[in-house]
Amino acid sequence: MSELKFPHLFEPICLGKTLFRNRIFASPTGHHEMTPDCFPDAEVVAFYEHKAKGGAASVCVGDCIVDSLTGQSHVKQIHIDDPLVVPSLTAVATAISRHGAVASAELSHDGKFSHVPELVGGLVGEYGPCLKYGEVGETWGPVEGVTAGGHPIKQMTDEFIYYVIDCFGKAAAVAKHCGFGMITIHGGHGWLLTQFASPFVNTRTDQWGGSFENRMRLTYYVIDAIRKAVGPNFPIEFRMSGDECFEGGYDLDYGVRIAKAIDGKVDLIHVSAGNHEGPGTFVITHPSQYLEDGCNVKFAAEIKKHVKTPVATVGALSDPYLMEEIIASGKADVVQMARELLVDPQFPNKVRRGEDEEVHRCLRCETCFSYAFTNRYHRCALNPRLGSYVDDKFDIRKAKPQKVLIAGGGVGGMQAALTCAERGHTVILCEKTERLGGVLNCERGVSFKKNLVGYLDRQAALVEKAGVEIRLNTEVTPELVKEIRPDAIIAAVGSVPVKPKIPGIDGENVKGAVEVYKAPETVGKRVVILGGGLVGLELAIHLGDMGKKVTVVEMLDRLSDGGNLILMQAIDTQLKRLGTDIRLNTRAVEITPKGIVCEGPEGKVRINADTVIYAVGQRPLYETVQALSPCAPTFSYLGDCRMPRVIADANREAYNIARDIGVDR
Repeated sequence: MSELKFPHLFEPICLGKTLFRNRIFASPTGHHEMTPDCFPDAEVVAFYEHKAKGGAASVCVGDCIVDSLTGQSHVKQIHIDDPLVVPSLTAVATAISRHGAVASAELSHDGKFSHVPELVGGLVGEYGPCLKYGEVGETWGPVEGVTAGGHPIKQMTDEFIYYVIDCFGKAAAVAKHCGFGMITIHGGHGWLLTQFASPFVNTRTDQWGGSFENRMRLTYYVIDAIRKAVGPNFPIEFRMSGDECFEGGYDLDYGVRIAKAIDGKVDLIHVSAGNHEGPGTFVITHPSQYLEDGCNVKFAAEIKKHVKTPVATVGALSDPYLMEEIIASGKADVVQMARELLVDPQFPNKVRRGEDEEVHRCLRCETCFSYAFTNRYHRCALNPRLGSYVDDKFDIRKAKPQKVLIAGGGVGGMQAALTCAERGHTVILCEKTERLGGVLNCERGVSFKKNLVGYLDRQAALVEKAGVEIRLNTEVTPELVKEIRPDAIIAAVGSVPVKPKIPGIDGENVKGAVEVYKAPETVGKRVVILGGGLVGLELAIHLGDMGKKVTVVEMLDRLSDGGNLILMQAIDTQLKRLGTDIRLNTRAVEITPKGIVCEGPEGKVRINADTVIYAVGQRPLYETVQALSPCAPTFSYLGDCRMPRVIADANREAYNIARDIGVDR
């Protein structure tokens, strides 16, 4: 038997008296696709089951609210306090454990951020009921205050505090009864236990505040209640923020004090970072593409020096070599992943088999979070199956083998080729340039796009491995189609940049964004970018990192996030770091050899620049689509040639179109 490539990563670990098969845990993630009563449905069950099937040692079900009348902050969180939830939770725990993983339930109360009145009075009316029987709870916290929606926050009385402690114990008992093998206490990110532990938030002077021990008392009592409910050998994980990472929040030294205070009382200390209320900390807790791999490991590594309890780390972990080093060097005992297991649930199995080169690594593009917030639906830029696992499971349609011609070897074209090949079709993939990857190849030199570059290369390798006939430097024309005689054509021919009609646009100092991405060395020291969308803003960050002085000119009154509001938070942080000059409500009226002339709120303004770059959008190649449309019995088109799209849209369209080829629709 050959030795494991990552021996430390796959060494079992015993917590309590439960043996976990490796050191890779699926960290807590919630899910929005639940029933109106906030119970897990079939898609939720499949969502967690896929992580277990993929080889994770533990799969944690997030957002189990111990008191749904006073502890809920979002529209859809699991009401573990409702007796009717038992069948659904049993189904989730069974689906996880049947594949050899330990099912964990994350127990939480959101304290002063429990927006139950707002949910009942606002979001419920728009999205449907989330609370039973129309009951309206109150908002409670360590001290009095006001919610973001203007509702009063009541200071928790002794009676209410003991009630909440009892709720945690009862919730743990329910989870164990349903078949969960571990309890995860959410004691981080600004929720109730953190609120009491924080000297910034908790200004009480009674037994629940005034000193460190008093501020920790609620945490102690919650742990004790859960331990009493589940027994002495049942593993308990405590999730905490090692550092809240914002001014006014506690620092790592205080995080060490918290960890030392619970040392020996729990079986695993899970060290995260940030507080969801801290400005800009969301993209630290859930690191963006602009932060380095494993950027939050340092918090766990420091805490591990001070405790005997095993320690877990989380955040921007997708590189198995880094994860192996973390365990081998003793920085942590367990590595936890959330987004990476959305991208590729098979990560643990692939890495254990030594197939790490086939693992798709998370882009940290924040598509999953943004889509969850705006659509309450799971979606991933790279995994087109996410959100439709049940449909896939029961799709028994067999495809009649077809000869499929795919025009365009970008993201959508490659995914279409892979899915068609998987379905048994003969596939010919034509790309008019010398390399698969499409327009995104221009970003190969961008430091924060390394995972995107890796994805393009892996997809290209997988397409070749799948037996797809690849024709590079080949543009699909009606004449070529007559020669190949395909049964089906999938057009993924993309789009071209829009060149704005501005006097001076053809000057030698003017370039398109794609051109600059390919050759940034041709750009001068002072740069003006026309267009405040994601393309222009990411280019501004890239050039800013190269030492350029960048001004972004946008005609609208705000920058465009392209539907990715969480990524926009990260972009905003980077633009401020670089001192990027943002001009909103400003229109370029002329480009000169020395810069541009604009009209803005202050009238006409001249902005000196060595290089002017346009990034004002893309024009779909409708003409190519129309020319190919009549050339085969089955014709489909996807991605940018329909309308300018993002990676997630192109991949999902490609996957769904490819699944329909050769079957009765």
